[in-house]
Amino acid sequence: MRIEEFTRICYTETMNRIIMHIDVNSAYLSWSAIEKLHNGFTVDLRTIPAIIGGDMAKRHGVVLAKSIPAKAYGIVTGEPIVNALRKCPNLILESPNHELYHRRSRELMTLLSDICPDIEQVSVDECYMDYTPVSNNYPSPEAAAEFIKERVQKELGFTVNIGISDRKVLAKMASDFKKPNLVHTLYSYEIQEKMWPLPVSSLFMCGHSSVETLRKLEIITIGDLARSDRDIIAAHLKSHGILLWEYANGIDDSEVSTIQTEAKGIGNSITLSQDADDKETVYRVLLSLAESVSLRLRDADQIAGMISTEIKYHTFQKVTHQTTLVTPTNHTDTIYQTARTLFDEIWDGTPIRLLGIRSSKLSSCEEPVQLNLFDLSDKTKEDKANALPSSQKQAKLDDVLDSIRKRYGANAIMRGSLLPPKKD
Repeated sequence: MRIEEFTRICYTETMNRIIMHIDVNSAYLSWSAIEKLHNGFTVDLRTIPAIIGGDMAKRHGVVLAKSIPAKAYGIVTGEPIVNALRKCPNLILESPNHELYHRRSRELMTLLSDICPDIEQVSVDECYMDYTPVSNNYPSPEAAAEFIKERVQKELGFTVNIGISDRKVLAKMASDFKKPNLVHTLYSYEIQEKMWPLPVSSLFMCGHSSVETLRKLEIITIGDLARSDRDIIAAHLKSHGILLWEYANGIDDSEVSTIQTEAKGIGNSITLSQDADDKETVYRVLLSLAESVSLRLRDADQIAGMISTEIKYHTFQKVTHQTTLVTPTNHTDTIYQTARTLFDEIWDGTPIRLLGIRSSKLSSCEEPVQLNLFDLSDKTKEDKANALPSSQKQAKLDDVLDSIRKRYGANAIMRGSLLPPKKD
């Protein structure tokens, strides 16, 4: 099978999965710069030749992060500080503050989790986000990424690059394109145009030793590697060579590995693009959240015995309200109606910044559940012999919707109430 055909098939199979890679621009330097400004320092380290790394007094160690002005002098991450000082004698050195960096990292992940809970943190300054479950909340992945990027800068004071793709490795590659503070896409169908012309050294996981081995094979660009014979690459670079060949062809079936807490509960929340002050908007958001939570419950074969609704006002005050269900459930409509009732009971009319729904007191779907008497449909005596409890009808409906969305994508079928309002 030709590479182009294989790529096309892979893209067709995953075109409904959207993954983002979010990477802080020069994290250590940005976070140190913000801290120094907060402490009265009058110059932003990001605007002058500056680096983070080593011991400032002894001037040894390596460059951990650099400003854009420092990069202009040819300073690169990982080089000895003494070399960096030769390139730029007026270079400002700042020692690393790992306690600060971990605190900033937690702030970033908390903010991102408000937007989408399906996050895989891979380092202190980068993570993957499975955008698919919240795709209905934004006009497009690019619009969502711009919203995320702007919110990070506004609330936390630093910038991020965001890569968007249908595969993790391509999302990672996209986030490394031109910086800072930018959004890039690299879908499977875009790799020949956007990725193959790049030098093979730009490929994720392709280090100096691998680059040299490939150079001896006259493989200079990522496209050269993608079009090369897989067995020849494996003969020279073993299993790592196979991995590089697959990455060059956009082959990566790995999922965003989120840390779930099913034993405690499954939930979802979203920070609104604009503060909401009307129930119609809130109800639409709650329905979308209920669909997400109920789908995750069903995927985990769990039913919830308790539902809670969370509100964060524009003042950042947070309130929650919860209730125990008569009959545990994972049905969308039941969760939505319960969350909506809870919302009506606690909302005081203040503009809302964030909404969330959480399920808890989980149990397996295999455990017996006592039916509510009101689940039985109010039908004539003649019809009751063939009537199903309404909860079973809802379960059948949920199963059908789940199967359609898993096969054709999250947006393949939508409730009319979740469609974007028509513009006048």
